[in-house]
Amino acid sequence: MKYIIVGLGSFGASLAIKLTEQGNEVIGIDTNMNKVDNYKGRISHTICMDATDEFTVSGLPLKNTDMVVVAIGEDKGANVMTTALFKNFQVKRLISRAIDGLHEKVLHAIGVDEIVHPEEESAERWAKKLCFKDVVDSFELNDDYSIVEINVPKRYNGKSIRESKIREQYNLLVLTTIVNSEEKSIVGKTRNVTKVKGVASPNNILNKDDILVVYGANKDIKKILKND
Repeated sequence: MKYIIVGLGSFGASLAIKLTEQGNEVIGIDTNMNKVDNYKGRISHTICMDATDEFTVSGLPLKNTDMVVVAIGEDKGANVMTTALFKNFQVKRLISRAIDGLHEKVLHAIGVDEIVHPEEESAERWAKKLCFKDVVDSFELNDDYSIVEINVPKRYNGKSIRESKIREQYNLLVLTTIVNSEEKSIVGKTRNVTKVKGVASPNNILNKDDILVVYGANKDIKKILKND
């Protein structure tokens, strides 16, 4: 089998080495030249490149690759952008690493085939820096941009994403919606259930009890929350 492993941290490098030792052809990718050099003799092929760059990624043997694993850990923004890019190239199978719950939901929305949690027991949650009203959860891509979960503003109740004009008014991209519902067990107990609805469609109808997952500039996220 042929693999592309993006991110040669402890998890990515270990996976790439193990797959190589099992006789697979592996391309290990990282932006750190020292890591690329260190693993040159233990991984089939190592490349120093930016996997968020569309032109560079297009030069990889994607059609002949059986699986792509995005193992980037600390930089969630690079992880999401890289995952989305490989998904856009329609690779045969795409697996990505999730750091926390919201990151996992975003990856589900992108449509990855499987999500791994190599540090599930020891990794600390990404520190929240957006303490705004109606923000359910968040993580920062960098100092200026974030992906956040927000409660659907009441003014959008019953409207489609297209009708809400969130993109036009606030320059925010709706990635997905999370539906909250109640479910009864066989013994009659009621519990709250959340369901990620996948990649958002302009025709998705918003409900005041649901959650929006949006991406954009922190200043624009403040605006949509301030106007509720």
